[in-house]
Amino acid sequence: MSIKNWGDVDAWRLLARRDSGMMARAGSVKAKRPDSSSAIRYEMSLVIKNLHACVRGGQEILCGVDLDVPTGEVHAIMGPNGSGKSTLSKVLCGHPDYEVTAGSVELNGQDLLAMPPDARSRAGLFLAFQYPVEVPGVSNANFLRAALKARLPEGEELDAVAYYKRLRKVMNELGMDPKFSSRAVNEGFSGGEKKRNEVLQMLMLEPLCAILDETDSGLDVDALRIVSQGVNAMRSAFRSFLVITHYKRLLDYIVPDVVHVFHQGRIERTGGRDLVDYIEEHGFDFLKKEDA
Repeated sequence: MSIKNWGDVDAWRLLARRDSGMMARAGSVKAKRPDSSSAIRYEMSLVIKNLHACVRGGQEILCGVDLDVPTGEVHAIMGPNGSGKSTLSKVLCGHPDYEVTAGSVELNGQDLLAMPPDARSRAGLFLAFQYPVEVPGVSNANFLRAALKARLPEGEELDAVAYYKRLRKVMNELGMDPKFSSRAVNEGFSGGEKKRNEVLQMLMLEPLCAILDETDSGLDVDALRIVSQGVNAMRSAFRSFLVITHYKRLLDYIVPDVVHVFHQGRIERTGGRDLVDYIEEHGFDFLKKEDA
């Protein structure tokens, strides 16, 4: 089973529509996923500066996050439980339970914090939830169709035949039964099925910046491999990823360009692949020693 490179998209059409906050699926072009040293670069990135956030009316959780994820790169965030990793993903997507008290976030030059959640999505941000929610009464097919239509420029219609053809193809490549397209979003799905469904949404929506919040949790080895293939197929010169995980096994499949360690609401250490290996061997005890 192979997943074709969904990163092979007409980048210039996507970028031309970015300024209006609208995206539509572009035609395919032949392109190989560049490595980190590729000379092909699009001047876009997720830039977070001195971000502070708290539970609305409560305790501060993010305590000065500084992070730059350039387009074309995959950044991994690791860290102990309660360090603020998942809170960061929710704040970036505009979760109403959290309040930003200081700092700024820009996505490709746009003020992300000034946008409501739906506008952030149309601007190119995507979050694969750690705990995907169920949406009773709304089928997967209708949900994705509505999301894609919302990204089209005014007056442009979604080609229904092409949409369903593509949906079936992507589901097949993810090893998903076609019947799941008519089932309500995540309703009655197992943990692994929900995670595959999140990756299905990502592949169909083709975001410019995708955040994966512990996508590996609840997946067996085969499902992890298939899901990782889907993510790797989208790696391209004009798309970035922020991968949040506790475990080395996901990063064996989705190899990051940069690794960050989160602790007490901020990034405490940044490194390369060797940092993942160090954490695998020693855990996060080194953070406690640095606090002492």
